[in-house]
Amino acid sequence: MINNITLVGRLTRDPDLRYTSNGQAVATFNLAVNRNFTNASGEREADFPSCVIWRKQAENLANYARKGMLIGITGRIQTRNYENQQGQRVYVTEVVTDNFQLLERRQDNNGQSQQNSNQSKSFDDPFGSNTHIDISDDDLPF
Repeated sequence: MINNITLVGRLTRDPDLRYTSNGQAVATFNLAVNRNFTNASGEREADFPSCVIWRKQAENLANYARKGMLIGITGRIQTRNYENQQGQRVYVTEVVTDNFQLLERRQDNNGQSQQNSNQSKSFDDPFGSNTHIDISDDDLPF
């Protein structure tokens, strides 16, 4: 059986980081994921799946991701159920997230990109527009 999911969307709120009684980090969040088509009135609709992420990845997500940021996640769909305080059976379907990727830089209050020293090096472009690299044909291995 295959149970894989890949989503790209915007966080609807800051991730909610908590710790279990035995110290495991767990974060919950929702993504706004646009549908690939428009409705009858020509507007694009979105889905808002509930997601959960565990351990160090949960702490990383809570530290670096904020409401409105575009992220990509991979994981699997999981369903569970429990009995609430009124004695009713409640069913929950959520995305158990294995990995996430920040897909844009964090924005400050003025809408400017922030360069955070704790941010992942994957955002630093060593070949940025201000950098000139001089490579001759003799330096290439092919």
